[in-house]
Amino acid sequence: MNKDTHVVEAHTTAAQEHEKTAKSHRSAAEHCSKGAHEACQQHAGTAVDQSAKAHAASKLAQEKSAQPVAVAAK
Repeated sequence: MNKDTHVVEAHTTAAQEHEKTAKSHRSAAEHCSKGAHEACQQHAGTAVDQSAKAHAASKLAQEKSAQPVAVAAK
């Protein structure tokens, strides 16, 4: 039995948001290692903002996953 498409899309969206967050964290770390602290701070701030979006997307995906799957009548 497959979950509805909207559940799959919700998890995909959450994963994409987490990937954006991770990319910003990696950029921040790279800039910090080069001593570019202003750029590091900027990327870290972006990561925080994206992290909030990723968290919200994860909660939505979890809520959709908890909903029972409709079974088609035979």
